[in-house]
Amino acid sequence: MRQRDLKLFRKILEDRKLDILGEADRAVGEMHNGSEDGYADPTDRATMESDRNFLLRLRDRERKLLSKIEEAFARIDEGTYGRCEECAGEIGIERLKARPVTTFCISCKSAQEERERQS
Repeated sequence: MRQRDLKLFRKILEDRKLDILGEADRAVGEMHNGSEDGYADPTDRATMESDRNFLLRLRDRERKLLSKIEEAFARIDEGTYGRCEECAGEIGIERLKARPVTTFCISCKSAQEERERQS
C-alpha cells in the first residue's frame, strides 16, 4: 500500500477514535447528570433504565471498536495494514474506506460468514 494511502487511513482511524472518545465522555456526563429519583412513574423509570442499558451496550461496542482501531494502528506501523489475514492478498481500498479496521478481504470474509451460517 502506498504511503499516501496509509496516511489517509491513519487519519480516518484517528478521527474515528476521537469521535468515539468524545461520545463516551458525553454519555458519561449524561448518565451522571440524570436524576434517577425524579421518575415517580414506574413506566418512566423503566424507559430510563432501558435507554441506559441501550447506551451501555453501544459504549461496549465502541470499546471493542477502539481495540480494533489500536490493532489497525499497529498493522500500519508493522507494514501489514491492508493485507488479508487469511490469504495475504490485498484488501481493496474501497473496503478499507468502508471498514478501516477490517482484517479480511471481501472474498475471505464472505467465505468465513458462509462457514458460520453452515455451523
